[in-house]
Amino acid sequence: MSMTELIDRLAALAGIEPAYYDIWGRQHVASTEVKQSLLTAMGVACADAAQAQASLEAWQAARWHALLPPVWVHTLGTGPLELILRLPERFWRAELVWRLSREDGDEMEGHTPVGGLAVCEQAELADGAYRALGLGLPEPPEGYHRLSVWIAGEGPWQMPLIVCPPQCHVPPELAAGRRLWGLAVQLYGLRSRRNWGMGDFTDLARLAAWAGREGAALIGVNPLHALRPHDPSHCSPYSPSSRQFLNTLYIDVEAVPDYAECDEVRARVAEPAFQARLAQLRASPLVDYAGVAALKYPLLEGLYRHFRQRHLAHYSPRAQAFRRFVAAGGEALHRFALYEALQAHLHAQDGQAWGWPVWPQPWREPDGPQVQAWAQAHAEAVEYRMYLQWLAHEQLGAAAAAAREAGMAVGLYLDLAVGVERGGAETWAQRGLYAFEAGIGAPPDDFNLHGQDWGLPPPNPQRLQAAGYAPFIATLRANMQAAGALRIDHVMALMRLYWVPPGLPADAGVYVRYPLADLAGLLALESRRARCLVIGEDLGTVPDEVRAAMHARAILAYRLFYFEKRWEGDRSFKPPHEIGQGALTAASTHDLPTLNGFWLGRDLVWRERLGLFPSDELRRRLSDERAADRARLLAALAAEGLLPPGVGLNPDEVPELTHPLRLAVHRYLARSPAPILLIQAEDILGEEEQANLPGTVDAHPNWRRKLSLDLEDWGQDARFRETLQALAAERG
Repeated sequence: MSMTELIDRLAALAGIEPAYYDIWGRQHVASTEVKQSLLTAMGVACADAAQAQASLEAWQAARWHALLPPVWVHTLGTGPLELILRLPERFWRAELVWRLSREDGDEMEGHTPVGGLAVCEQAELADGAYRALGLGLPEPPEGYHRLSVWIAGEGPWQMPLIVCPPQCHVPPELAAGRRLWGLAVQLYGLRSRRNWGMGDFTDLARLAAWAGREGAALIGVNPLHALRPHDPSHCSPYSPSSRQFLNTLYIDVEAVPDYAECDEVRARVAEPAFQARLAQLRASPLVDYAGVAALKYPLLEGLYRHFRQRHLAHYSPRAQAFRRFVAAGGEALHRFALYEALQAHLHAQDGQAWGWPVWPQPWREPDGPQVQAWAQAHAEAVEYRMYLQWLAHEQLGAAAAAAREAGMAVGLYLDLAVGVERGGAETWAQRGLYAFEAGIGAPPDDFNLHGQDWGLPPPNPQRLQAAGYAPFIATLRANMQAAGALRIDHVMALMRLYWVPPGLPADAGVYVRYPLADLAGLLALESRRARCLVIGEDLGTVPDEVRAAMHARAILAYRLFYFEKRWEGDRSFKPPHEIGQGALTAASTHDLPTLNGFWLGRDLVWRERLGLFPSDELRRRLSDERAADRARLLAALAAEGLLPPGVGLNPDEVPELTHPLRLAVHRYLARSPAPILLIQAEDILGEEEQANLPGTVDAHPNWRRKLSLDLEDWGQDARFRETLQALAAERG
């Protein structure tokens, strides 16, 4: 075979798609060079034809030499459970014995002659002939089981067998046809007279209690994943250090039980200089993460010392609760805390030590002797990070409880980021899972004209499967624990991710496939166990296959008003009855302009200011399209009889989207059949600027904007009162 043919064969095995279509319908074909680059990033040796040929042969041999696959995922109701075994010729006339150890403790057993199994495939390798045979098994109940196989007295070969329900959890209210609504906030941006300069878990609990009493079914927040405690300015919630643990900067220090017991810490908080700094942080229009961290973390260290002396030393009931949390967290919690303690230690020695890829080599190995010795010698530093996670876990749990107690049908609606940063705790703990040289991103579209490279390493699909999907399962469990609903950011990642090759621009990427049926099945299983609704962000170039799988699995789609148009005709906005069937619907989201910002074209102004338009022609086209959208919006509202008095159809006579106009948009969306309507707090308040401008890092104040109104005043604010009354009237 030629080099091109070898690379094509390897790419097909690795799941690299040969081409894709962008949102404009243009086909992009992956070049041999791009495929080769991504294969290399996956760890496949293919620098020349000899290496590529050897890798191809090794890949094929490994497939046949594995008697059992690394994991088998089966969905109830999809037909008989038939497992594929790959056996060398010496077993073809032998007796096969199997045992299925069920999660509930029961066991199922059976035996059969290998010769009686159906042959699915055959192969001739250097070491002999092989057959792929279908072994039919009785279908166990949903759950995590283990299959053991013996052949001719050899074995056992073992494999996880995971049986999943056909659909995700659906709350009874949605199943009964109720149309719900909720509020969306960026938690850090909640302004209150009691927080320490950024929204915290207590703010979230108070918001949930108030909104629940007002009839809201859910409160949606940005991802709450762990970031970088040593570098608070790294604040993107979609570039976390770990998705299995929480951002401890959201801890409300004064709500920690140890705070009420610790005179030393309370005295430090009462000092005039401390209170003056608190006032500055609260008054700032942007979140000063470094300033908040400089106040919180030294006090939390003081509370930890108090906790050790007052509780751990005497094994009090509070200490016992902490020990139970640590035991439940297991190795994953210990390794995360160890990473954070090590990172703090090494960063203190070298300010350029931003993460494990630049640590000295011995520190990069979590199981290495130097790391293990350091962990033993610095056990309290590691335990302190576990203590912080415990506090965060307890306070987030209290916010979830407040939502339930307020009668919310769903509760907290949390957000799962699509990936993790290269140098963080999760990649350090699972280095073999990721292709570090490549990046996750998105192809070009109208809002990101150069494409996007989010700087996150993609998981290798083959290694994810080889791990029995354990990392994926652990991530779902961690994020569903306090959630009544979980938004899966970039839900198409269940089927494919856009990989950007190393050293190339974002628009040079291609898609890599993932096992959609398996991942969607696991999502359904964990959703049912946690009683957690699942919502998939399906914006952009989402394949029909993903949307079909979402519908079949009862995963709600995520639809935005800006894109709900008649694209084949005059591009007018769809009437309410055509919007949001089987979806969560919202006007906008964190990566797009607010309603007022959309009307004013603030996102276009920012893009022009920062040089994000590749051409003047495109800038003019998008500006013209926005002007047309303003007219379309007024026409859509008029068709529903929602235009406020004195507002006509000429957008030039409407300088901004006033509260009555924003309220009209919310009423318009509330009339849709969408099961859930989500309203951004920014849109109720009329904020102009969006939370994040994709394609920028520091040039735009991403993830730092605060809301303009204190949380304590929401209940008395006319904009909130009128919006909530309108939602109740339209949604019932």
